[in-house]
Amino acid sequence: MNYNQTLAWLFKRLPMYQRVGAPAMRLGLDQMNRLSTALENPHRSLKCIHIAGTNGKGSTAHMLASVLQTAGYTVGLYTSPHLKDFRERIKINGQPIDEDTVVDFVNQHLETLEVGNYSFFEATVGMAFSSFTKAQVDIAIIEVGLGGRLDATNIITPILSIITHISKDHQQFLGNTIEEIAAEKAGIIKENVPVVLGQNIESVQKVILDKGKSLSSPVFFANQTETYVTDLLGDYQKENLATAYMALQVLTEFDVNENHIQEGLQVVAENTGLQGRWQILEDLPMVIADVAHNEAGISAVMNQLQSMTYDQLHIVFGMVEDKDFEQVQQHLPKDAMYYFCSPKVVRAKAVDQLFAEATRFGYNGKPYESVSDALDAAKTMASPSDIILVCGSLFVVAEVI
Repeated sequence: MNYNQTLAWLFKRLPMYQRVGAPAMRLGLDQMNRLSTALENPHRSLKCIHIAGTNGKGSTAHMLASVLQTAGYTVGLYTSPHLKDFRERIKINGQPIDEDTVVDFVNQHLETLEVGNYSFFEATVGMAFSSFTKAQVDIAIIEVGLGGRLDATNIITPILSIITHISKDHQQFLGNTIEEIAAEKAGIIKENVPVVLGQNIESVQKVILDKGKSLSSPVFFANQTETYVTDLLGDYQKENLATAYMALQVLTEFDVNENHIQEGLQVVAENTGLQGRWQILEDLPMVIADVAHNEAGISAVMNQLQSMTYDQLHIVFGMVEDKDFEQVQQHLPKDAMYYFCSPKVVRAKAVDQLFAEATRFGYNGKPYESVSDALDAAKTMASPSDIILVCGSLFVVAEVI
């Protein structure tokens, strides 16, 4: 198979949660452990940083990768989902793995993947570990897919665990209360492995501290720092920067100095290719794309908009069906003009349904047949002094980018 055929095989045969939702979900480590054994356990030769959380884990992972690259280390970075190209999930020093690497992995392990009926995510995690081991990376930064305790990435024993901000999301899998969700995220904590905890409410802190204590794993709290700045523009990145900085303080076995931190944080996007976080796509009018899609993410984006000067806010907005508009809408401004749309994925919430829900809550706008139609309409309506925000789903942002 060539690269396109390989991707088609992966997407068709191995269910992908981001696209189809719950039917693709497989929580538990038995399958991943079985696959890893077939791959000769490549993760066991890796030094890993493991990152869980509801919001900020991707940005924190990319910040750490950038700093460690700046310090001269070879860094493997595994994140999910991807925006445009599957290979974004697996990067080495900021570069996606080669198409040949994807093809060779699937062809080499085709029988194993078929017979084992592994999920898309499990196969991708196995591919990441194999790629990083083959490249002999100095450090592998591994982002949890969903939750933590039962996530396929949780077969690793890292040298550092990081838990970013926790809020309500994926309650159908992780629990209805913030404490239940925190307990699932705390599942990545391993015995005698230090933990860095991002900004969180007291009840979440208690869950993490109790789990850390039970495993003799020290917990370090991230503190805001004004010493450093990052090229990532969202105000919410200050919180992620603080988490990344604390992680670098705890990560003593790597030779990282203040100059590396200062320089690396200022070239995160350049070093790692991170997209979709308060990304300014155009000016006059300013078009901003942000993958914010849950309560905490939408709230952070709207807080930043409140500090900006503009005449009219236009919001291109779409969701996936398992997200609750009623929960998110309390953070959305009523005085904005909305351009409702549905991204091209199976999980997408139908635009007519989204429009009906939004209308019920008093939002002004119109439904559009596609994301591009919605953005075109917003550009037509907006004046140079307005702002257009694209948000609500990673898939909406992906189509715009």
